[in-house]
Amino acid sequence: MYTEERPWGTFTILEDTSKYKSKRIIVKPGQRLSYQSHEKRDELWIIVGGSAKVILDDVAHFLDYGENIVIEKKQKHRIENIGEENVVFIEVQTGTYFGEDDIIRYQDDYNR
Repeated sequence: MYTEERPWGTFTILEDTSKYKSKRIIVKPGQRLSYQSHEKRDELWIIVGGSAKVILDDVAHFLDYGENIVIEKKQKHRIENIGEENVVFIEVQTGTYFGEDDIIRYQDDYNR
């Protein structure tokens, strides 16, 4: 396993294969990821801690423990921690490429 710090929290790569990649992602209270899309992968997000607001193609979805959302290639998306505890979710990526450079950012609080 490999963990990387980000301004919004951390992600830990749980498994990285040629067919899928899985991560445990922690988003600190009041933080959010960039509004982004991917060209080469779909993602499944499963909330395992906290309460999150997910924006998917400009529509808000509110998710709690055990709930999930599917993000298809080219869909704009972001997750935001709207609670007072960490949001923890499992992300499973499927597709043809899983590199961090397959991110198109539309809005980013951290100017990346």
